[in-house]
Amino acid sequence: MLPSVDEVLGEHKIINISKEYPRSIILESIREVIELKRKEIINLKENNYEKFNVNIDNIIYLSINMIKIKYSLSLKKVINATGTVLHTNLGRALLSESLKDELWEASSRYSNLEYNLEKGERGSRYTHLADTIKRLTKAEDVLVVNNNAAAVLLVLNTLAKDKEAIVSRGELVEVGGSFRIPSIMELSGAKLVEVGATNKTHLKDYENAINEETSVLMKVHTSNYRILGFTESVEVDELSYIGKQYNIPVIEDLGSGVFIDLSKHGLSYEPTVLDSISKGADIVTFSGDKMLGGPQAGIIVGKKEYIEKMKKNQLTRALRVDKITICALEATLRMYLDEDKAIKEIPTLRMLTYKIEELEKKANTLLNKIEVLNLDANIYIEDGLSQVGGGSMPLETIKTKVIAITPNKINVSTLEKRLRVGDGHIIARVYDNKYVLDVRTIFEDEYDIIINELEKAFK
Repeated sequence: MLPSVDEVLGEHKIINISKEYPRSIILESIREVIELKRKEIINLKENNYEKFNVNIDNIIYLSINMIKIKYSLSLKKVINATGTVLHTNLGRALLSESLKDELWEASSRYSNLEYNLEKGERGSRYTHLADTIKRLTKAEDVLVVNNNAAAVLLVLNTLAKDKEAIVSRGELVEVGGSFRIPSIMELSGAKLVEVGATNKTHLKDYENAINEETSVLMKVHTSNYRILGFTESVEVDELSYIGKQYNIPVIEDLGSGVFIDLSKHGLSYEPTVLDSISKGADIVTFSGDKMLGGPQAGIIVGKKEYIEKMKKNQLTRALRVDKITICALEATLRMYLDEDKAIKEIPTLRMLTYKIEELEKKANTLLNKIEVLNLDANIYIEDGLSQVGGGSMPLETIKTKVIAITPNKINVSTLEKRLRVGDGHIIARVYDNKYVLDVRTIFEDEYDIIINELEKAFK
């Protein structure tokens, strides 16, 4: 009853699709579909044989679906309707639409990545970023690696290998994916010296731990958690004071790089990179793909004498960034030269600084489109809370507007799954038996996709 692979290959729909997809994928998909049908037949009870119908159109349909799945990229565009702006699982910071042409030009053509156009000789890939970052941070020099954990690793390996690095117990944080500051310090070759208590560390704790083996004083900004209540910590300017006394460099790991004081826009204050440098930190490290709103990168700024040593470290080549990252980061940083432009054009900053009136307008627009579908569900706008995410501002919740959907005939978990695995890959929240779309993280050009996917899900 089953057709042969050659029979299926001869069907005109398969012939047409063979112009788009590799023959190996087509053959593999057809064989798998026929094998699935063979197993269905084998598992039939005797009295059901006659009822089983092998429909070649169905085999063609299934084969084409499998061909598309096998050939499609595993990394797919999704719609983030969770309201978490820096969603680690969904790619964290989004690049500005305005960078598309520059990114494509840099990645699809030759570039002066390591070539000095003025001198006509070999140059450094890091010079493309240096001027803008130095202008924004007032730092003497800059080095960029592939993420902030790599930045911390490189700094400690260069300045504190086989020597002691003093850090407060309350700052021994764990970052995403179970990577911990103590583990990174151990990997760097630095000897960790913990001072103070979990909730309280004083300046004298650092000073009492200094000896001839002390190589760095380290401060880690606890951007992904807070200790509240009976607490005390040492600020970077205080550390800098004793660092100068003992001629020991002070390192601050900010985790999330902030260039704009977002407290002006209703969010909690986070220390900016400029603040850390101006308060005396010798080296500051931070991420490119968190609050900065750029590509994944670890950025090191600070004193030229220390960064020059890092550039000569063999680890630097292993941790270096590629041309696409450099292009995306430079173009993103350039926007910060005009603060208003940065807020408007960098998606992370734009989403975090929406006024509630703007969100209400977005929610009404989307609701009006959904209501046209006449879905069998209770659908309405309600108040909600968004999150910053990405290990940044852990206590920060931001007022938002959400569209709540309570279906009448299908359960909420079924609706959630249909929308998640559908063509639009909509990722939203479910609570109180409601499917909730937070408009803060939804782009307006995604509304029609949501409408189409909702219509299919309810069918």
